[in-house]
Amino acid sequence: MRIAALIAASFLVPGLVAGCSHAGSSQSGQTSPSVSKPSAPSTAPRAGAAIVDVIAWIEAAHPADPARYHNVTRDGVTTQLGNDIAFTAPAATGSPLVCMTDSKHTGSALACLVDLANPPPRPETAYGEWKGGWVDFDGTGLQIGEAHGDPGPFVNGNGSELVNGDSLSYDDYRCRADQVGLFCVNYARQSAVRFSNAGIEQFGCLRSVPPPDGVGIAFSC
Repeated sequence: MRIAALIAASFLVPGLVAGCSHAGSSQSGQTSPSVSKPSAPSTAPRAGAAIVDVIAWIEAAHPADPARYHNVTRDGVTTQLGNDIAFTAPAATGSPLVCMTDSKHTGSALACLVDLANPPPRPETAYGEWKGGWVDFDGTGLQIGEAHGDPGPFVNGNGSELVNGDSLSYDDYRCRADQVGLFCVNYARQSAVRFSNAGIEQFGCLRSVPPPDGVGIAFSC
């Protein structure tokens, strides 16, 4: 495992705040029209890309049917999630990304398990089982690496696959699966994240902040 300074540096990619406004709709699979919407980039956004370019990339994907992503399966047993969503996304290396919402405890925030090549080290303030690839994104904040004593919302299994080139909308979020990673935007905060085994990258208003107790790395708007 690399030393903590090197790991933290690999995640500290400054986002760019864009002036373009884009608000999400509360109805799954729909967003309101963009203002001066740019052309979709031909390649996935790189570190430091403007939020308008990240949004254009995500919206250029084929919309998936949200109805497919309201349940999880483990050992042949399917559990319905109600309004929550769950999905897996392909990964270039390592295990697939697994994501889910838990509205009862965290609202529409997205929690993902990512098989990170270089996860953040366990901080001294962490108690319980350390999961360096546990990532929480709620639009306002992004946290990488957390201590959890139980599987939390992932206890009943994983959701259906969101295939590369497809996007999934829910609440103020839209996520696109791609071979270089999973890109998710929160329209309300104009923030976005790329989830990848190679690392986590932030866009938009997210800036590095001191992590709270029990968290490896944190960003906030």
